[in-house]
Amino acid sequence: MNAATSTSIRYLKFEHDHWEPVENGIISEASVDLMVNGDLWISLMCTPTRLEQLAVGFLFNEGVIESYDEVSIVRPCDDLTNIDVWLKTDVQSPAPWRRTSGCGGGSTQVSLIEHAKPIPIVEKVDPDQILKLMEKLVKSQELYHEVHGVHASLLTDGLEVCAIAEDIGRHNTLDKIAGQMLMAGYPNEKWIILTTGRISSEMLQKSARMGAYLVVSRTSPSSMSVKLAQQLGITLVGYARGEHFNVYSYPERLGGSAVQID
Repeated sequence: MNAATSTSIRYLKFEHDHWEPVENGIISEASVDLMVNGDLWISLMCTPTRLEQLAVGFLFNEGVIESYDEVSIVRPCDDLTNIDVWLKTDVQSPAPWRRTSGCGGGSTQVSLIEHAKPIPIVEKVDPDQILKLMEKLVKSQELYHEVHGVHASLLTDGLEVCAIAEDIGRHNTLDKIAGQMLMAGYPNEKWIILTTGRISSEMLQKSARMGAYLVVSRTSPSSMSVKLAQQLGITLVGYARGEHFNVYSYPERLGGSAVQID
């Protein structure tokens, strides 16, 4: 069992009118300090895996950096309690950080649309493709199938899976994906993002920052995320499960959609 992803504990299980002692794994949660140019910026509550991607993606989604070329060093410490990032330029730590909604709590310093540009409605996606991509995300959740209690997000161009991340925090999955995107040199445009987590305004903002024109969740969006999606030209899909889903903005991007939202 990897201590970075799961922790072994003993607990009691009640089933069929009797108790049973069980030893099994549960998802790991840790506080990891993000150090930028030698200064402590923030402590991230996360599953301590892919910390390099988490740090780079977090700084990108916060508008601190625009590309991986701006990073000189990114290095987690051996005990995974902090990540050291050295940038090629001097930057100031935002103050204060704004607490966001979600498991483990997230933090941000950017306004909702400060770093996002409206996306033109050009790309078309077949509705069946959305369901196939969500099925692919569910099947690829290795950590979830091992210990449960974890979110996952996936970045795709509509055909191939380009990045996937799991974490106890849904916000962290998108930061890890952004980090993978930057470190692999992918362009931040024309992406589809799928996630198991609720789409809050912060989740929508991070997706827009990465250039997603379609954001899909297995669960619900928030009212503010719907409003933000409408402003930014993003097709927002919720409750994508089995053979159905809901569309909250720009259904015209989905092939065969003749019904418009009033």
